[in-house]
Amino acid sequence: MTTETAARIALPGGEMLAWSDLPEERLPDGGPVAALTARVVPAGARVLLAGPHDPALLTRLAHAEVTCLLRSHPDGVALAERGARVVVGGPSGLPAGETFDVVVAAAGLDAVESVEGPRLGWDGVLDRLARALRPGGTLLVRLDNPLGVHRLVATAPWYADRADSAWTIGGVLDTDRPANPEQLRARLTGAGLRPTECFAAYPDPTAPTALVAVDELDRRTTSGLLDAVLHGACADGTGTAIVLQDPARLAVDALHAGLGSALAPGWLLLARRPADPDTESVDPSPDALPVALVQTGPPGIGVIEVVDGPDGWRWRVGGRVSRPEPAPFATREVAYRDAGALDGPVPEGRLLRTLLLDACLRRDLDTLRRLLRGYATWLAADADSHGRLGGAVALAGTDNVVVAGEEHAVLDPSWRAAAPMDVDVVLARSLWRFAAALLTGGYAHPWPSTLDVAGLTVVLGGLAGRELGRRTVDAAIEAEAAVSAALRGLDADGRVRLATELRAVEPTDPPAGPRSYQQLREAWLRQREELTRLGALLKWTEELLTSRERALRRADATINLLSGSLSYRVGRLAITPARLAKRGARAAKRRAREALNQRGPREEQQ
Repeated sequence: MTTETAARIALPGGEMLAWSDLPEERLPDGGPVAALTARVVPAGARVLLAGPHDPALLTRLAHAEVTCLLRSHPDGVALAERGARVVVGGPSGLPAGETFDVVVAAAGLDAVESVEGPRLGWDGVLDRLARALRPGGTLLVRLDNPLGVHRLVATAPWYADRADSAWTIGGVLDTDRPANPEQLRARLTGAGLRPTECFAAYPDPTAPTALVAVDELDRRTTSGLLDAVLHGACADGTGTAIVLQDPARLAVDALHAGLGSALAPGWLLLARRPADPDTESVDPSPDALPVALVQTGPPGIGVIEVVDGPDGWRWRVGGRVSRPEPAPFATREVAYRDAGALDGPVPEGRLLRTLLLDACLRRDLDTLRRLLRGYATWLAADADSHGRLGGAVALAGTDNVVVAGEEHAVLDPSWRAAAPMDVDVVLARSLWRFAAALLTGGYAHPWPSTLDVAGLTVVLGGLAGRELGRRTVDAAIEAEAAVSAALRGLDADGRVRLATELRAVEPTDPPAGPRSYQQLREAWLRQREELTRLGALLKWTEELLTSRERALRRADATINLLSGSLSYRVGRLAITPARLAKRGARAAKRRAREALNQRGPREEQQ
């Protein structure tokens, strides 16, 4: 720590000298939380960051004057080296008369209080931060959900947390802290603040990759956009962790049941102190807050925002936009993401994948045929004269297409193919991905269980009115491997390994992504059924071979019995002279033919 750095750190007492709260998992540019904070903070505002936040947030708030309130001395040194003013010691260390235009507690209030100083409790910390807010100022606070999706799928119970940071374990049993947005609004109102907007945080409250306005989440339960956002956030955010059940499936089910906000892992809530007409305050940000903020795709894209306008929802890209560099020895780029395409309206409708899953679960072949034929017709209508598709439509799978009546549209048009692809390959790739998710996910469907992924792809192609052969499906798997390798930045060897893994997908495999006990059990049941079927087939084959062997033995015994009888011997003695005479006649005929053949050439020579 340099002399200049030490001058930026205030130590009023209560600092924790051997502890760090800075998040280990950090999103590019701070993720959606940093983007939302930058929207809330107007230019020139005095901002208090209460608690540990991603250091990238300081960069996003370069247009404001920032003070950091921390309890960890090492964290204070790290942030002071980035040019920030730091107060280390907990909320009691704030100067009594100092106020701020914006107070941000996006890490929650528990991480603000120091164990080395006086303990104020949750309400005490909130009251201290509320008193540090100027009239007309804004407070951004995070609240974790004790019954969120992240806890419902966790393998370890919340009450058995043994982490170093778990000095106290908060849950619904603790009545001193709020457990839902309604209780939080009541606490904020009691502190003299007026609650306003609220955002649901998915998939993890500590590092959310998706923030969605609670009002829209509760109102638009069939939105294809929200369906894709929650599914993508939970599927990508969990990785390959061991969970009780699939968090993406649970989040989407909660959305359609109207519980998308109630089961959110956390919430970010805004509250404002009523303005004092005698006190000058910084004007709030003139821009309306987004409906959703999502961190997806390559880091160079930044945070994608969805804003509500007069004509409905529209895309908006926040932050920097740059095309990421390919990995060393990367294969030729087959697909890429163009953030410039996200400048239009968000199409309305339901996600095609959800509609197909619903029809499969209800075993509604008529609806499946109508949906798939409409999808195939839409793809064919955008093909060129050579039957090839390019741009965003070439990568428009069932998870990126919304359906409104008979109309189809690409939900996220930023994913694009670098070169045109055959329309049958595009259709087969999309159907193969759906078939793999359907079979490995253990969903009920109206087809025989003996179908493999490629066979089900052919069947789905038939429902769509297209004759897809195994060769087309193989080309579709190659295309899927090439597209995935390009989007992940894999090299040639990685692409080959990925293609091998995709070809090896079987219906008895668990689905890709997090290893869920529920889905692993379903995969085990499918494997047991397959082993039972193979055992029955093997038993039938053995019984067939045994019956044929018995029939051969009976025939052999009959032949041996007949061979030793008197009638057989008499008949054989009678037939033997005729057989010998026939054999002699054949020999004489052959000798005569040979003699005539030799005589013919001699007469010609004479």
